[in-house]
Amino acid sequence: MEEEIPITVETKQKQQNIPWVEKYRPENLDNVISHEYIVATIKKFIEEDKKLPNLLFYGPPGTGKTSLIVALAKQLYGKNYKQLVLELNASDDRGIDVVREQIKTFASTANFGMVGKGTKLIILDEADSMTNQAQFALRRIIEKYSSNARFCMICNYVSKIIPALQSRCTRFKFKHIPYQDAKLRIAQICNAENLKYKNSGIEAVFKLCDGDMRRVVNMLQSLSLQGYGSDEQVEITDELVYKFTGNATPKDIENIINTMNNKSISESYEIIQSYQVEKGISLQVMLKEISLFLMNTSYPSLALEFLVKRLADLEYRMSINCDEKVQTLSLISAFTEVRQLLRRP
Repeated sequence: MEEEIPITVETKQKQQNIPWVEKYRPENLDNVISHEYIVATIKKFIEEDKKLPNLLFYGPPGTGKTSLIVALAKQLYGKNYKQLVLELNASDDRGIDVVREQIKTFASTANFGMVGKGTKLIILDEADSMTNQAQFALRRIIEKYSSNARFCMICNYVSKIIPALQSRCTRFKFKHIPYQDAKLRIAQICNAENLKYKNSGIEAVFKLCDGDMRRVVNMLQSLSLQGYGSDEQVEITDELVYKFTGNATPKDIENIINTMNNKSISESYEIIQSYQVEKGISLQVMLKEISLFLMNTSYPSLALEFLVKRLADLEYRMSINCDEKVQTLSLISAFTEVRQLLRRP
């Protein structure tokens, strides 16, 4: 194994048949990785006589928005969490009836005997899926029951939240978790689950999940099952990650591009077909990886512009279920055209 990363995370007692995204969700604010400014601001809010404002968390998926508010709620309410917190996924419960019935009923009832912690918390995940009618109804409830409840709305696209709701909340923007922070948490999970790993494997997992920590943890759990029923312990390497997910390695993409730059159309087609059959690499995956790879090549600007446009056209055709074999030939012909263009005096 490559360099060891120390274990400092507090993990839950191991349980069977539980998704790792829940098993390793932070229990308090101190266990939340990255977002130091947001965590510090939230801590300041709750340290000042529990004066928590209404909150609006927005940003890309898998960046810790839900984990942070759940960790905050568990830290605030402890064993009373289930009685004082209402969690709703607004993508499912997004109509005005939910606002008028569930949310209003929960928010309107005061909680006695809980000195300093009597204010309830309502978490609305994926709030950008709520209808405008429901959002307008929610605006009035937030104002009317401000003495009984606080709201936390979570969304990916803040532009889909009406301005009237945005103005009633303290907004926090979540960014993708940096690789160095994510690397530590991934290694901690692997160590807690007795998973062998290489740093190259961790990096491949993070890259393929586009920085989405929820996807990262789900992929780790799936990879851990590769050795199920075998005496041999699985080791997470970049080779295993790419093979398991059906993605092309950087070396595969380099070989495919070199093939299209130097071989005939028929030879290139046979070689690309072998990658698709033997490694399970789809044309959609190739298009994405080739586009990213081209950004670091020395193609002249005109040739690069031509290729990017053709790749975009191909991706659109694949999205409307055009024949993959025909589009593969079209991809090869694009590179053939560029090759002929570059040979002109």
